[in-house]
Amino acid sequence: MQRKEMLNRVRDRKTAWDMVIIGGGATGVGCAVDAASRGFDVLLLEQSDFGKGTSSRSTKLVHGGVRYLEQGNFSLVREALKERGILKQIAPHIVETQAFIVPCYSLWQKLYYGLGLKIYNLFSGKYGLGKSQILSKTATLERLPNIKDESLKGGIKYYDGKFDDTRLLIDLVKTAADNNACVLNYSRVFSLTKDNDGKIDGVNFERVESGELFNVKAKAVINATGAFCDEIRNLSDKKSSKIISPSQGIHLVIDKSFLNSNDAMMIPRTPDGRVLFAIPWHNKTLVGTTDTPIKNPVLEPKPLEDEIDFILDTCKHYLEKTPTRSDIKSIFVGIRPLVKSSDTKNTASLSRDHTIEIDPAKLLTITGGKWTTFRHMAEDTINHAIEMAKLPMTNCVTKTLQINTNKNNQIKNIVKENPTLAEKLHKDFSYQKADIVNACRNEMAQTLEDVLARRTRILFLDAKIAIKISKNVAKIMASELNKDENWVDEQLRRFNATAKSYSIGN
Repeated sequence: MQRKEMLNRVRDRKTAWDMVIIGGGATGVGCAVDAASRGFDVLLLEQSDFGKGTSSRSTKLVHGGVRYLEQGNFSLVREALKERGILKQIAPHIVETQAFIVPCYSLWQKLYYGLGLKIYNLFSGKYGLGKSQILSKTATLERLPNIKDESLKGGIKYYDGKFDDTRLLIDLVKTAADNNACVLNYSRVFSLTKDNDGKIDGVNFERVESGELFNVKAKAVINATGAFCDEIRNLSDKKSSKIISPSQGIHLVIDKSFLNSNDAMMIPRTPDGRVLFAIPWHNKTLVGTTDTPIKNPVLEPKPLEDEIDFILDTCKHYLEKTPTRSDIKSIFVGIRPLVKSSDTKNTASLSRDHTIEIDPAKLLTITGGKWTTFRHMAEDTINHAIEMAKLPMTNCVTKTLQINTNKNNQIKNIVKENPTLAEKLHKDFSYQKADIVNACRNEMAQTLEDVLARRTRILFLDAKIAIKISKNVAKIMASELNKDENWVDEQLRRFNATAKSYSIGN
C-alpha cells in the first residue's frame, strides 16, 4: 500500500478500468475487495481519508440489530446475523464475541426480552456465538456490579460481535491492494464524464494535497459515498432528487469504571426509540447512540447539547455511579445514510436495508445498509455492476477470503530496524512510535488526524491525551514522510481545531 506507486499506476494507465469506485468507507472498500478478488481492474477513490466518515464512528458492534427484530424486519436480522458469523471467520483478529446483559426491572420485561433474544439467537443458526440465558437478580448484579439494583428483577444475557471499525477498514483496504486494486485516499472526484450516448464512461478527480488533476475511464462507476451519495448522484443528473435522509448519532467515551465489567449493557428501549449500549472498548466504556435527523451531512459533524444530555440522563436511570460532562474523555459523531421513506419523519424507524440505484446515465449508487452487512452489500453491488457494464460474470469469493493481518509483523520489523520505536506514545495506551511509522509507511496515513483518529484510536478514546501527544506524533510523521517544520505546525493547527469537538466537557 504505497501511495506513490498507486498514483503512478493511475498516471500510467492507458485503458479503461473495469470499475471505478467512489468512496473509501466500509461499503466502497468492501466493493473494491469483492471486485478485485474476482479479478477485475479496480480503482478506489476517497476524497478524504479511508473511514473519515461514518465507518470510523460506529457503535463498534457486529450484530444483527435487536431493534430491527422488534420492528419485524426479520430478513435484515437474519442477513446481518449470517454476515456477523462470516465476518468473525474471515477477520478473527478484529471481530470478537461480546457478552451483553439486558437489565430487567419487571417480570414482563424479563419474559418479553427473554423471548425476543431467544428468537434473535435462533435466527443466527449455525453462525451463533452463544445461547441467550435468563439471569437472576443476583447473577445480573455480579456481571454488572454498577447497575442500579432498586426494582431490578434480573437480566438477559446474550452474545453479539464487537470490533474496531477503522482497524478492520484499513485491513480491508490492504486486502483490496493485496488483490491488485488501486486504492487512493485524498482523491476527490469532482465530475463524471459521459460518452456520446450520455452514458458515464469515467471520472475526473483531484489529488487534494497537490491539486494534480486526473481523468480516468471506466466501464462501470460505482457511487459508494454513504451519506454523501446525493452529491455524486447530482454530478450525473442535476435534477436528481435526494434519496438520503441523514441522521446523526453520538457516542460518549468514559472511564471503564462506569461499566466496571467485561460484559456490555444493552438498554432495549429509550425515549427516542433507539437501543442504548454501554460497551467495554479499548479499556474504556463506550456509550451510545442517539438518533437526530439533520439537514445536510458534513465530514466532521458536531455533537448537540441535547444529545449529550440524553445519554448522560439515560445513564442515570441504570448506573449507580453515573458519568457527568467532566467524565467524558471523548465524543464522536457519525452520520447514518438512511434511505428516505415517503411516510415517516422519524429516522429511528427507517430501515437499514441497503438500496442499489442505476440511473439513466448508468451511475450505480449503493447506499443504506450497516457495517455488519457491508460484505453482502458489496457482493450485491458488484453483481449489478458486472451486469450493467456487460463484464464477464465471475463468482464472489469474499465469504471465505481472509482479511489482511500483517500489521503486527510490519510493526515488529520496524522495531527490529530501530528499537527506539518500541517506546510507547503515552503510558495509558499500548500504541508505540512504531505504530506511527507503520501508518505512514504501509497504511497511507497522510495527516496527523489520520494517525491519531483512525490508524490508532487515541482521539476517539481520550481527546486530551491525543492533543497532548500530537506534537511528538507529528514529528515522527514528518521524519517518515520527509516533511518540514512548517508541515508540522500546520498539522498541529488543523488537528487541534478538529480535536476540540471531541473533548466537550473537559
